[in-house]
Amino acid sequence: MTHSKVATDSAPAALGPYCQAISLGEMVYCSGQIALDPATGQLVGGDVQAQTRRVLQNLSAVLEAAGSSLAGVVKTTVFLTDMGNFTAMNEVYATFFGDTPPARSTVAVAELPKGAQVEIEAIAERNG
Repeated sequence: MTHSKVATDSAPAALGPYCQAISLGEMVYCSGQIALDPATGQLVGGDVQAQTRRVLQNLSAVLEAAGSSLAGVVKTTVFLTDMGNFTAMNEVYATFFGDTPPARSTVAVAELPKGAQVEIEAIAERNG
């Protein structure tokens, strides 16, 4: 099985030597997204809820480019710089995934790129 690079201008470009996602067969493995505005490359200001919303919009754009969607997501990992933001992040996260959310891990980290408060990576089925 051959893997292929997924790229879209509707989400921020990679900040290093990685790609937005890789598709392999019917699966899509998305790199972590932070709250960068794809048009400007600048971090979206505001609280963790505003950043979570932008992160999930970016993730959705990458998944769409790969032939999937948030409905196809089977696993996410959420990275937070402050676990005190867990509830606020969760409130926004729930609006994107509805009644059947994917499996998830949430991890506290010391720091994220560009000073972001939240980063989310995902694994999804294509055509989901």
